[in-house]
Amino acid sequence: MPPARKRPRAYDPARTRAAVLAQFGNVRSAVRGLTPEQLALPTRLGEWSVRELVAHVGTALTAVDRLLGEPEPVRQDGRLLDWPFAIAADADAIAGTARRLAAEHPDLDAHLAEVERRFIERLDTHSGSRLLPTSAGALPLADYVVTRTVELVVHTDDLNAAVPGLDIPYDRQALAAATRLLADALAVKAPGGSTEVRIPPYAVVQCVEGPRHTRGTPPNVVETEPLTWVRLATGRLTWKDALDAAKVSASGERADLGALLPLLS
Repeated sequence: MPPARKRPRAYDPARTRAAVLAQFGNVRSAVRGLTPEQLALPTRLGEWSVRELVAHVGTALTAVDRLLGEPEPVRQDGRLLDWPFAIAADADAIAGTARRLAAEHPDLDAHLAEVERRFIERLDTHSGSRLLPTSAGALPLADYVVTRTVELVVHTDDLNAAVPGLDIPYDRQALAAATRLLADALAVKAPGGSTEVRIPPYAVVQCVEGPRHTRGTPPNVVETEPLTWVRLATGRLTWKDALDAAKVSASGERADLGALLPLLS
């Protein structure tokens, strides 16, 4: 008999909202004091400068405003876990928007302050069940806000990598939500129960086809910490490099996730 389908993971809307605002606030506080020389530094995102990356961080919240401005879909036809696989198609448009916003807003802190104000206003005036026409299909607003934790955690890490000593902190709840969403996306991409992926303290998922484990220590185990998992899932770190640097442990013949990563590209 096939295993019963698991219910989708639930996220508390109030906690998710607080996590998004906390991580956005962490970024705002850290980048407020960047010098022109620091803003001109390159990033690991191709030709993006730090200034363009900071401007792009604002779109994590303005995307909500933009989608709420579209006609509401008649019915939900997407899932939260479809989102990680749908965003690659937007890559070129995203880069162009980042360059435009960086040029249009010389005062980045004022821009981010207005972005935050508008985001709060929109969440205060719309139900979490309101459907948005996203690239992953029609999703409830509450689900889409969960995806904002991924955007903010990933780009916080990008900024920390680009600017020596910046050290933007990670809100615990934001990191937890991002980790869980990306872990669950792996289980969707490679359904099965032969391999256990552990990302303490936030997530454990079963994935990869093969003999299903029922008790004791699983024969195929992958374990890593949250930021390393986020980097693997988003292509900031390769599977081979993570293994070579002992950032991830993998045991068992079905514990090689290299062909499944990244989930976002």
